[in-house]
Amino acid sequence: MAFEYLTNVPLEEARATYLAALRQAGLSYRTETIQTSTALGRVTANAVYARISSPHYNACAMDGIALDAKQTFGASETTPARLKEDAFVWVNTGDPLPEGCDAVVMVEDVVQEEDGVTLYAAALPWQHVRQIGEDISAGDMILPSFSMLVPAALGALLESGVLKVEVVSRPVAGIIPTGNELVAPTEEPQAGSIIESNSTVFAGMLETWGCIPKIYPGVRDDPTLIEEALRRALAECDLVVLNAGSSAGKKDFSTGAIRQVGEVVLHGIAIRPGKPAILAHAQPAGRSVVPVLGLPGYPVSGILVMEELFKPVVESLTCQPAQPVEFIQAAIARRLTSSLKYLEFVRTRLGNVNGKTVAVPLNRGAGVVSSFVKADGIIHIPQNTEGYEAGELVNVQLTRSRAEIERTLVITGSHDPLLDEIADILKRQDRASSVASSHVGSIGGITAVKRGEAHLGGIHLLDEASGTYNIPYLRKYFPQGGVVLVECVQRTQGLMVPKGNPLGIREFADIAGKRYVNRQKGSGTRILCDFLAHQNQLDTETVPGYEREEYTHTAVAAAIAAGTADAGLGILSAARIYNLDFVPVCEEQYDLLVAQSAFQLDMVQRLLEVLRGAEFARRLSAMGGYSLNHPGEIRQWN
Repeated sequence: MAFEYLTNVPLEEARATYLAALRQAGLSYRTETIQTSTALGRVTANAVYARISSPHYNACAMDGIALDAKQTFGASETTPARLKEDAFVWVNTGDPLPEGCDAVVMVEDVVQEEDGVTLYAAALPWQHVRQIGEDISAGDMILPSFSMLVPAALGALLESGVLKVEVVSRPVAGIIPTGNELVAPTEEPQAGSIIESNSTVFAGMLETWGCIPKIYPGVRDDPTLIEEALRRALAECDLVVLNAGSSAGKKDFSTGAIRQVGEVVLHGIAIRPGKPAILAHAQPAGRSVVPVLGLPGYPVSGILVMEELFKPVVESLTCQPAQPVEFIQAAIARRLTSSLKYLEFVRTRLGNVNGKTVAVPLNRGAGVVSSFVKADGIIHIPQNTEGYEAGELVNVQLTRSRAEIERTLVITGSHDPLLDEIADILKRQDRASSVASSHVGSIGGITAVKRGEAHLGGIHLLDEASGTYNIPYLRKYFPQGGVVLVECVQRTQGLMVPKGNPLGIREFADIAGKRYVNRQKGSGTRILCDFLAHQNQLDTETVPGYEREEYTHTAVAAAIAAGTADAGLGILSAARIYNLDFVPVCEEQYDLLVAQSAFQLDMVQRLLEVLRGAEFARRLSAMGGYSLNHPGEIRQWN
């Protein structure tokens, strides 16, 4: 009887059928915990959080002198400040900021005299100082689940005290070459001999995709020998590639051998070349299911089948698809200046907003390694270019694929750690998705949505006249409509203070005379803080540090935990991370402002489902300080 292929299935159907069969059989990835320093190229199994802040002390950012900035107030070219030796400390870059100092003056701006120094410009508090948590604050999520650990990411983990990390195990992929005619590579093969090169090709592909390839000795065309080789590989490997013997010749025994050890899902794909491929799996005793691929002997056929049908299987076991590198043009979200002297590279987040690719530049500081972790691409600013104005097109070298950028949700606005948790839940649901969030405050979020530079933004803006949150600002900034206000959470705002509350702070008015650390102007917390100061008839000039600004709740908490501030307004979850005491001040509404043009996007709708889900509620409960009424419901359609 003539040989017949079992199936002749179209490619996409074959891929879907095979993956479904493997998942039904229990295909899953394994994890292991390894030293962070050896984790290059690995993939995180879970979200990774900072254990310590980076930097973990207030560090001098320049060579020069450290001093108390108020000694220099009023200094100018005509009225310089002259300081004696006991009024400052000479420091080098990286030195701890000396006690009693809050600024560094660059050595280039210091004129040395016999008995001290002369300064012709006033120093600003905290200038040229890398404050604790400037890059990463303890408790911040550094990476979500299923993120590739690139060199910059390893630096970020080590700087934040993460010395071990749980990663997805690299699957071992066994490759079994078969055939009487195969010979080892040689410069003088005999007629009829076929140089066995396919194993090297397939091993290289598998290694590129994150596997550990294991090439077995060649097996002669004998059904018993092929079955024995398969059983050995199945006991030692997570995937097995059998090459060749999948076709219809008299010595093609792969199908029969695979049936002896497992189950053939499909044999015969409606593609050319590559039709004879065998898609199968086996369940060795005491082990998880092992995918088995039977390949035709022709190398082009094998490569095509590997790319189209086995690579998706590998991606399921490695949790990270391969990412191509290319250049695109994107509209820059804000003005970006540059020196004329250099070709400059600026890390950026990218997203497709209302049909255009938007680039949101990240912090360019030389010590901000976390920007590489967050970056979707790198903007190239050519030499002899002063920079770009907001809205101009810039060339961006991609560090993530176009597909990922198309599926990136751009969130710009008020900081809350819950956004990181939402991003992680979305990532666990769909590894191809991504969330690009930037913390620019509630007003910044409104501006970004209004200009079409973000899909949505987090806001918590108190209207002093009505005492209500957010809705009055929609009427003010969007009189013509175009946005949707979605309910997110109610959260507790309060004063974060050192453990034990040593200064006895009981209410907001008690910050008078205390060292304070504030949020940046335009943030909802800063607006609330200013409102509370006015309500309590508190002169902010009596609050040292009131103009000291941080961009996140965790950065405020880090400053208090480090002892450089006595209090700061923030949320309970940030206080808990740093084991601080918390003096509740008020409940506020934190909502998500969504552009109407983005509301029906699949990414936005999936985010709304996350808000309504049990996992989100569980994570918020663990963080503390939040309550849920109607998450994901529309509060206002404007």
